[in-house]
This record gives sequence, structure tokens and C-alpha cells, in this order.
Amino acid sequence: MLLEFIRANTELAAVPFVPEISLFQAAEPIELWEKTEESGTQQPPPFWAFAWAGGQALARHLLDHPDLVSGRSVLDLATGSGLVAVAAAVAGATPVTANDIDPYSLAAAAANAIANDVKVTLSESDVLDTNPEAAVILAGDVFYSREMAARVLPFLRRAAARGCLVLVGDPGRAYLPAEGLIKQAAYDVPVIESLESVPFRHTTVWQVR
Repeated sequence: MLLEFIRANTELAAVPFVPEISLFQAAEPIELWEKTEESGTQQPPPFWAFAWAGGQALARHLLDHPDLVSGRSVLDLATGSGLVAVAAAVAGATPVTANDIDPYSLAAAAANAIANDVKVTLSESDVLDTNPEAAVILAGDVFYSREMAARVLPFLRRAAARGCLVLVGDPGRAYLPAEGLIKQAAYDVPVIESLESVPFRHTTVWQVR
């Protein structure tokens, strides 16, 4: 049912900064959000319907440097559309797990994996108090709120401390930590101006120490 909803309310289109990958994307965020709430249940914003700057930068970086993930297990945290998970799978990662607490997000990730002919495992759970065994942990656009940052950062730091490669894609969100990050790449990523107020976001891929 959710898979059908995703396909009926979005259009499959190439990602602007990662044209090798196509996603089911929405043209109008407010209209789509209203549709997700027609069941009478309050829903989070449809983050899964857009290719956010941090995810696009991470996806581009993985496709340009497949050696980072090829043959390695990957967890894409707060996957949203599944863009980063799909990019990791295209780059040769295996297995790839797309994690999110929003069932719409996981349905979008499943639809997008199918559309790009890759295999992605779905995980609908809050993993931030756990220690996943993935060799690589990826996180795009996760520092958008104080509450989210306060939970995500300790999780990412623990993973890095036990030897995981932890990469974050971020366009300068307000709660990005000021320390403990190593710059790996930077890009000017095209974004939806109605969502970001600008046509491009200067976006950095960081490695968490």
C-alpha cells in the first residue's frame, strides 16, 4: 500500500547532482504532506520525497570513490529517500541497510532501490542507542535540529571509535558539530529553491572521528 502511494504521488526522475541514480520525487511538499495525513494520523514531513543536499553530496562521493564501500557492509542512517543507500549499493557495498523510523521513508527507499536495480535491506527502528555491526555508516542531512543532533552525534562517534568508517553529508545545517570532523570533499549541490531558499547549497562530506 505505501509502495503504491509513493509511486502514485511522485515521479521517477534523475537526481540533479547524481544523474546515474533516479528517485521517486515530489514536486510540491505541502500538498504531499497533506496527502500523507489523509488517514487521520499525524505524519512527519515527507523528507523521503526529495533529494536533499547532504544526501546528494554523499551519493556523489561514493560513486566517485567506490573503494570506500565496495565489498563492505553499510548502514544508511535516517535514509529518507534511500538515495545514499542506493548509491552505496551501486558502488558495490554489500549488504546495504537503509534505516529510518518513518514507514513512508522505507517504502520510498524500497521503490528507489527497485528502480535502480539494486538490493537494499530495510530497517524500521531507532538504532541510535545500539551498536550496529556495519563497517561503514553513512548519514546525510541529520543535523537539522538540536534534538536530532544530540542523539545522532554520540551514535556516530561510538561507531567511529570502534573502527567504522563514518561519513556525513551536510550543507552547513545549524547543529553540525564544530569539532571532530575531517573534511573529505565539498560540492555545490543543486537543490529545490522552494525548500532551501537558494538554488545551490555548498555541501561538505565529513568523516567523523
